[in-house]
Amino acid sequence: MANSPIIPQSKYVTPVAVGFADGQGALSIVGSDVPLPVSTVRNAPTPAPMSGSSSTSIIAGPYAPITDTPIHLQLSGTWTGSVALQRSIDGGVTRQGLTVGGAPWAQFTANANEAVWQEGEAAATFYLAITIASGTLTYRVSQ
Repeated sequence: MANSPIIPQSKYVTPVAVGFADGQGALSIVGSDVPLPVSTVRNAPTPAPMSGSSSTSIIAGPYAPITDTPIHLQLSGTWTGSVALQRSIDGGVTRQGLTVGGAPWAQFTANANEAVWQEGEAAATFYLAITIASGTLTYRVSQ
């Protein structure tokens, strides 16, 4: 008992601990400094990416993400104009630009490659409002 990290409350209680095999295969006791390693399991398949190219102004979408997983946006090409990620909860009848703290969010005028949103509502769909002044934009929305 002297080498055990578990201190029983009395002499007749058997100490119990949770552990796992670490990267070297040795027992690692779970504690505040050694958390139990876990991974998230998705209950839904990842949706197919929404991707394409445009040299004209369009509304691309809808993209129906799974909840609680970041949405990733990639913009590339030689283009001028703007792209805004928009959210809808009525199938695209109305679309709203994203904001954070009341300020516009997920609006771009240059190439980008980043996570832009994480949705919690299953009915939400997303659209790209693409305004092209010149050139060709290639876009991809994925999870």
